[in-house]
Amino acid sequence: MSKMTALFSNLNVINVGLEFFKDDISKQQAPVTHVNWQPIAGGNTKVIAALDKLAQPEIAQKIEAANEEAVNRIIKSHPVLVGYERAIDVVPGMTKTTILHAGPPICWDDMNGPMRGAVTGALIFEGLAANLDEAFKLAASGEITFSPCHEHDCVGSMAGVTSASMYMHVVKNMTYGNVAYTNLSEQMAKILRMGANDESVVERLIWMRDVLGPMLKAAMDKAEPIDLRLMLAQALHMGDECHNRNNAGTALLSQALTPLILETDFTIKEKREVFDFIASSDYFSGPTWMAMCKCALDAGHGVEHSTVVTTMARNGVEFGIRVSGMKGFTWFTGPAQKVIGPLFAGFKPEDSGLDIGDSAITETYGIGGFAMATAPAIVALVGGTVNEAIDYSIQMDEITTAKNPNVTIPLLNFKGISSGIDIRKVIETGILPIINTAIAHKEPGVGMIGCGITNPPVECFEKAIIAFANKF
Repeated sequence: MSKMTALFSNLNVINVGLEFFKDDISKQQAPVTHVNWQPIAGGNTKVIAALDKLAQPEIAQKIEAANEEAVNRIIKSHPVLVGYERAIDVVPGMTKTTILHAGPPICWDDMNGPMRGAVTGALIFEGLAANLDEAFKLAASGEITFSPCHEHDCVGSMAGVTSASMYMHVVKNMTYGNVAYTNLSEQMAKILRMGANDESVVERLIWMRDVLGPMLKAAMDKAEPIDLRLMLAQALHMGDECHNRNNAGTALLSQALTPLILETDFTIKEKREVFDFIASSDYFSGPTWMAMCKCALDAGHGVEHSTVVTTMARNGVEFGIRVSGMKGFTWFTGPAQKVIGPLFAGFKPEDSGLDIGDSAITETYGIGGFAMATAPAIVALVGGTVNEAIDYSIQMDEITTAKNPNVTIPLLNFKGISSGIDIRKVIETGILPIINTAIAHKEPGVGMIGCGITNPPVECFEKAIIAFANKF
């Protein structure tokens, strides 16, 4: 054997970039490992220039210090449930003709089917319209004020539609004093937040306004605050990820509320109705964790020079993020994405609406899709494999700034959840945050048709990086 032949025998090839080179080598029955490499920011020169600017030592030092401050404020936040109140009584800026919605700002003309369905149902529930035709006309008339939940210290799952008479969780940050709100769970499937709006949906909302909400309020009026951060940590250790799997969280929350409910003056029949309602779906505690996460993340917002993401939210048309160092309500948006996952029997992928809801606040905090390693059973609902779920929880470390020691993942040696998404790391690595979520039908009036996995559009992070670099 010649020296040249010996040199090129028994090769183990690493192919970088174009995949068809790997295919050609494989055809020669040679071992080959493919590296799926691509240039940073897809080669976008404006984004690369922005990253380079932020990497300058004097700027990078300011960012690192600011990010440490922002993520420490998030981790040190101690949200507790202090009560339940009507939106009109507690939500900043709420009026009888205000409708709050999920995601970044959007007007009626641009809303998708599920959000329009939820808005019209809410207008009937509030007595502002007698039927769907009247509700559509009123929504388009300019007499209704539409505003993002996030701009009123609120979050709302799926369409996020919140109106004056709805009862809200009231969650207070014992560390920093800020308060967050979200409405009550309607449980699952054919419900307002999924775009359904028929008579059964409105009747349920009326019962929640007249029985469930007042009962929960009366229970908490006599109680000490409920420690949500501790309860969240317990729920993850019991197999939840607290976005789409809430079996443990709902059991823990209902366990805390039950003796308080029993002490109220409501009838046995009404109490039984409430307990049956809570037992009808594990999602009862889902909104609770959203308000908890919102409360913690708001404490980390407004830190000058911080590139930490404090909001991820979707309105069914656009996906928006907010960044700590961009004070106020500066949104960076991109197109809402498809959600890929199992659908209920009888529905097809083309029936699905695009990604929608404020519930990605859970992933922004570090649970939900970021913590799927705690909840292997979630894959039966959202698709994928247990190994993929575990990998997601590991991979999210690459785009975050810290691990939260208060909320841990037993399967990963009690690793703290990945906290503090950094817009720079998202662009540098090309790794997008993972989100698990429900799927609503694209048309109004139908409701939930499945669950799955999605990501934010990269455009959000590209716009944020450029705007951030321009600050310097």
